[in-house]
Amino acid sequence: MDQNILLIIFVVLGYLFGSIPFGYIIAKLKNIDIQKQGSGNIGATNVSRVLGFKYAIIVGLLDVLKVILPAIIAKQYLVNDWYISLAIIAPMLGHLFPVWLKFKGGKAVSSVFASMIVIIGWKYSLIFLLIWIITLRSIKIMSLTNLIVIWFVPVLFWFFTHSIAYFTLGLLYIPMLFWAHRENIKRLKEGTEKRIIKS
Repeated sequence: MDQNILLIIFVVLGYLFGSIPFGYIIAKLKNIDIQKQGSGNIGATNVSRVLGFKYAIIVGLLDVLKVILPAIIAKQYLVNDWYISLAIIAPMLGHLFPVWLKFKGGKAVSSVFASMIVIIGWKYSLIFLLIWIITLRSIKIMSLTNLIVIWFVPVLFWFFTHSIAYFTLGLLYIPMLFWAHRENIKRLKEGTEKRIIKS
């Protein structure tokens, strides 16, 4: 099949698959509207606050898989790094702007990690995870940690792939996450952002 047609298929289906709001669905199964609890976000962090760590792990893994699965399939059929990058970012945009929830989604941090596993492999992705853990333990604020470590992504993409397409994809993640964390940034400026780990 023509690569352009394949790309369109992967982008559309990837967006729809990425739009599945697992955090919202799992909370609903517990008769809780996650959008009206905690921060109102459907991601794993808010699920942890509202439902507990066990459910946050489940949501986090499902959010990772909804980017990994479309990305792995796309890499099997698309031969151009730029096309693969578009196929990868589609489910991420679905997670950020889910059509099923009036385009109000998660923060896409799990999506970024999922894309790293596909692009540079899980072993090298552990470098990013280690940086994230060390930063979180030092800062003790989840949102600020995310906003700091996201700058390492394009660097890691370039170091391990030397692909301009993947490097550009990594750069795009930065404004995406800053936009997704805009309310957190406001609270950080006001000094009211909650710490996720107590000193």
